[in-house]
This record gives sequence, structure tokens and C-alpha cells, in this order.
Amino acid sequence: MRKRNDGAKVKKSDIEQYLRLLNDELCSISVKGEVCLYGGAVMCLAFDARPATKDVDAVFQPTREVREAIARVAAKNGLPHDWINDAVKGFLVPHEQHLLLDLPCLKVFVPTADYLLAMKALAARVDATDKVDVRFLIKKLELASPGEVFRVVEKYYPHSRIKPATQFFIEELFES
Repeated sequence: MRKRNDGAKVKKSDIEQYLRLLNDELCSISVKGEVCLYGGAVMCLAFDARPATKDVDAVFQPTREVREAIARVAAKNGLPHDWINDAVKGFLVPHEQHLLLDLPCLKVFVPTADYLLAMKALAARVDATDKVDVRFLIKKLELASPGEVFRVVEKYYPHSRIKPATQFFIEELFES
């Protein structure tokens, strides 16, 4: 397995491999874990929308045991210690999840396309990757106008949390 440097992108096949290694680590300590992926990892694994991502955003449980297993996978494979990180947890609201991988000691879930669109739109990061992801999700969901996108965002997030930057970001996508 190739070693990665900080800042390098991790490919779909590598994410799958590391998740299987995480499963093995959890099995070695007789722990059943759950991970729900977000962001670029979902775009790679669930939607096959791009070949790689810079990191794996997720929430997981049981938190301590999974975090320790993540650290062991990182140490054994030359990965950054935060190759899976839970920084996304502050942005989450209740949403539906679907099972992506059902391994003996690890279940991996992903959110629906509309929830991921709402998260990415709310973030309103105008980097090239997020623009491509949001365009992909808009097309996948067959949304035809900024208003339709805003209805999806407001399904999950109150209007008061939607920044003006989000509105400009979405409107700009439909202008180009």
C-alpha cells in the first residue's frame, strides 16, 4: 500500500482499503463500529463523481474505540493521523442514511444526495472541487433552478443559517 503525504489526495480504492483495514482493527478488539461518511468521500464512493478526495469526513461510534482504531490504521499505513476526521460533526442535523458497506465489525453509512447537497451548499466554498460536487448533485437530483436548490437546503437547515454567500454561490452556478 502506498504511503501518503499530508495534503495528498486519497483515491476511492484506497478509501475502501483503509475502511476494510479499520474493520480488521475493530475485529481485533471485538468492537462493532459504525461510520457515516460525508463530503468528498461520499462523492467518490457512493456517487462515483470523482476519483479522489483530500480527506475522509465522518462521524463514528463508539467514538473512543473507532478513533483508536483509525490511529492504528494511520500508523501502519503512513497516513495522516486525521485521515478520517470528525470535524464535520458540528454541521450535522438529523438526516437519512443508507448502508454503503456492511463488514463484519464495521458498518459504513452515507447520507442521501439531497442532504449532501444541502451541506455543500450551506458551506458555500467556492473552490473548484465543491463547485463540481454541487453541480453534480444538482444534476443527480434533477433540480432546475436556484429556488429548487434552496428548498432542499431549507429542508435541513433553517433559513437563518443560510448565509448570503450560499445564495450567491447557488445563483452563480445556474448563471454559468
